[in-house]
Amino acid sequence: MMEVLANFFGAFLPEWMVTLLIILIKVVAIVLPLILLVAYATYAERKIIGFMQVRVGPNRVGFKGLLQPFADMFKLIFKEIVIPAKSNRFLFLIAPLLAMGPAFAAWAVIPFSDGMVLADVNAGLLFLLALTSLGIYGVIIAGWASNSKYAQLSAMRLGAQMVSYEIAMGFALVGVLMAAGSLNLGDIVRAQSGSIFSWFVWPLFGLFLVYFISGVAETNRAPFDVAEGESEIVAGFHVEYSGMAFSIFFLAEYANMWLIAALTSLMFLGGWLSPFQGLTFLTDMPVLGWVFGDGIHWLLLKASFFMLLFFWFRATFPRYRYDQIMRLGWKVLIPITLVWIFAEGLAIALGWKPWL
Repeated sequence: MMEVLANFFGAFLPEWMVTLLIILIKVVAIVLPLILLVAYATYAERKIIGFMQVRVGPNRVGFKGLLQPFADMFKLIFKEIVIPAKSNRFLFLIAPLLAMGPAFAAWAVIPFSDGMVLADVNAGLLFLLALTSLGIYGVIIAGWASNSKYAQLSAMRLGAQMVSYEIAMGFALVGVLMAAGSLNLGDIVRAQSGSIFSWFVWPLFGLFLVYFISGVAETNRAPFDVAEGESEIVAGFHVEYSGMAFSIFFLAEYANMWLIAALTSLMFLGGWLSPFQGLTFLTDMPVLGWVFGDGIHWLLLKASFFMLLFFWFRATFPRYRYDQIMRLGWKVLIPITLVWIFAEGLAIALGWKPWL
């Protein structure tokens, strides 16, 4: 498809402009569906939690409330952005962009299918770790620039929490790197090809649990949402934000949730690989073969399952105390990853590789 477009535009445009145009088309092709996924994740969350709590959920705007995300969007667009007195105006306005930028830029190296990736970077895993750690700056700057004690306290809490759980997430990814032998996300997925039993979730089950739990804490979701403890510090670091400035923080949170869900699927559940891989009587079927074969639909299904878990946790678990969150990160998850990495390294040194 991209080659056809390149040939078409190449007939009357210089080469550098064609390259720039193709990159922009790819960016739009990723960002627009991502914004829709984020918008309808909010709708799905309200509907799913409503079902769990025997409520109806959104049901007024459009059929079954399907247009509710657009109603919310227009409401926030036309809402006034109030900037607090004596706040740092420049930092106050740039903080939401600092939170949203890394959440969207990280998708540049996510392979949606074999060859379907914006930037096939060899050090994609390092790129992701670097970008996801930048999101904390938006949060801390928002809390400080608001000139509010509530917002500042929340920013400090969330800063410590994100740093703590980033360490556990990083160590969990070291285990994946050791198993796959590559930092390229496409190569990591291809290393899991063969069958459903080749997925890294089986030999690295402990690291899989640590990574997803850390991802829930990293995205500041229940039961780790102490930065938004309504009974203690109102709405947290974005308490002074309204209108589109608030919606950008909201957008970044849900984009990060989709990112964690997609990365968990890629690292441990084979990404775009089909669970029916190797069953040729299914994958070679004349009409339904593409459904059972590898493809982007499997990555979306796996990521959607992890999004369901995000919503389920919110409807089920009470919020942890701050000291419990710190204890879980430093005294439980990090030691588990260190022991698992040591055991995995020992297995590799002895030539025993159960994931191959």
